[in-house]
Formats: sequence, structure tokens, C-alpha cells
Amino acid sequence: MFEAIHYEVASIDGDYANLRNLETPNEELKVVARAILPPEIFEGCKIKYEMMSYSIE
Repeated sequence: MFEAIHYEVASIDGDYANLRNLETPNEELKVVARAILPPEIFEGCKIKYEMMSYSIE
């Protein structure tokens, strides 16, 4: 079974958000379309990726 991946929203750039993996903060940011993220995200909020969906923690 896959474990949840925890991210911080590093920045929001138009229709995309740049996510920082909290387990490996020095790695390159992951770019994700805002359409598949919760609409209430903001820079600095923590989100979780689990079972192919994102949710705010």
C-alpha cells in the first residue's frame, strides 16, 4: 500500500502550484495544475496526496 505524501505549497503561479515535498525539501519543486488541488489552497499551506487526490491537512 502506498503511504501519503505530504507537501507544502511553496508558491502559486497562475493555473499551477509549486509543491515542496516535506520529506525531501531540497529536491526540485513539483508543479501541479491547480484544477486538481483543493480550491482553498494558499502559499504556505500543507497538503496531502493520497489515493490519487490532494487534500488540505
